[in-house]
Amino acid sequence: MLAVAAMRTLLIALAAASALPSIAAAQTMGAAESPALAEAEAALDSDTIAWDFVEGITTEVGPRMPGTEAEARARAWAMAWLRAEGFANIANEPFMMQTWERGAETARVTAPFVQPMHIAALGNSGTTGPDGLTAEVVYFPSYADLVAAPAGSLVGKIAFISHDMRPTQDGSGYGFAGPARWTGPALAASKGAVATVIRSIGTDNQRVSHTGNTTFPEGTTPIPAGALSNPDADNLERVFARAEGRPVTMELLMTPRFIGETESGNVVGEITGRDASLPPVLLACHLDSWDNGTGAFDDGAGCGIIAAAAKHVATYGQPLRTIRVLFAGAEETGLWGSRAYAAAHADEPVFVGLESDFGADRVWRLESNFTGSDPDLYRQLAQAVARFGVGPSTNVATGGADLNLVREQGGPLIDLQQDGTRYFDLHHTENDTLDKIDPVQLRQNVAVWTAVVGVLANHRPAIVQGE
Repeated sequence: MLAVAAMRTLLIALAAASALPSIAAAQTMGAAESPALAEAEAALDSDTIAWDFVEGITTEVGPRMPGTEAEARARAWAMAWLRAEGFANIANEPFMMQTWERGAETARVTAPFVQPMHIAALGNSGTTGPDGLTAEVVYFPSYADLVAAPAGSLVGKIAFISHDMRPTQDGSGYGFAGPARWTGPALAASKGAVATVIRSIGTDNQRVSHTGNTTFPEGTTPIPAGALSNPDADNLERVFARAEGRPVTMELLMTPRFIGETESGNVVGEITGRDASLPPVLLACHLDSWDNGTGAFDDGAGCGIIAAAAKHVATYGQPLRTIRVLFAGAEETGLWGSRAYAAAHADEPVFVGLESDFGADRVWRLESNFTGSDPDLYRQLAQAVARFGVGPSTNVATGGADLNLVREQGGPLIDLQQDGTRYFDLHHTENDTLDKIDPVQLRQNVAVWTAVVGVLANHRPAIVQGE
């Protein structure tokens, strides 16, 4: 592991090479030094708050599947943690959700070359029933090939959708590969398929499957849908190549079930500001996780980062504006918490919204949706984070998944883009565990967030919208 000073030097060099406009330009923008920046600098070297949160929740709660008893324990744990850290106005805001539960899941090629494969059911998958099913597999190298398949051509068959997701710093490969999971099973079902298997939406080469949600239109009966590990998907492609036209058949057993409505909830807490008339700064993450890992990267770290930043800003005195943290519930299976929070708080304006939900590796780029409409504030933010190796950008921020409220209000958003190069190695897998978090990079996140939140929480003028 790099020493802290060396890590800081490396971060600045890497960001300077990629940022537009340059870091050097940002450093001449002229914002005054503030106590928040001193606190951010200290966090880079010594923050323990974020690590305490993510270590605690992954150890004392573990997986936090939406709508389950484990997620309820996570809410209770998080509220106690916020209380111990001195947050005010801590609350659980409950909502009801349709809840899906994983069952047994196995896959086996039965012809022409018999062998087992590693599979994980996708969220909202239908069931094969306890006896499983066996059917011929039809291979689609890409989602586009499935789109082109004639209507009715998959009656009684299993669709196999493959692809090649590559690692990228900004996570853009997810947009290419994601449709195979998001809508592929429903599309296959519309053409008669009895089940769908996809190559995992992930960039690793380990024999672990990446789960994640899929969706079926209203009125469509969900079919069994699962993700093969990348090595198994590779192997299935080779099976087709060596089959030389012979049918490839697969036996699937998947027994998930929908258990009806259960309760989830959003956990909120605040660092109260001096002026209650000013809209708050909203910091978001999601508290739930999939059931196969412990939710360290996705998104225990994010909750630790935002709470640590709020605490650090309060260290040097009460901020002008209230800082509100939102630990959203039930994000993974359909943004239930984000939608519930937006509905419950629709008439409460937010000054600016930010979310941490892309792992725990370093922040490298600052984006907003007010770069042109409030350039003075953007310059202050850019200067504040330049020292941590974060470059400015003209990209327009769209906000994290749990910021529906701010988007619906047409409000200001900031994206502190994290390095996603290895994020999709871990995303939605058994490998999403605490040991994958680099404490040095986690502290860099906290430092960047502290600097940004310090500026925002003490900023009086409203942001004028429009690019």
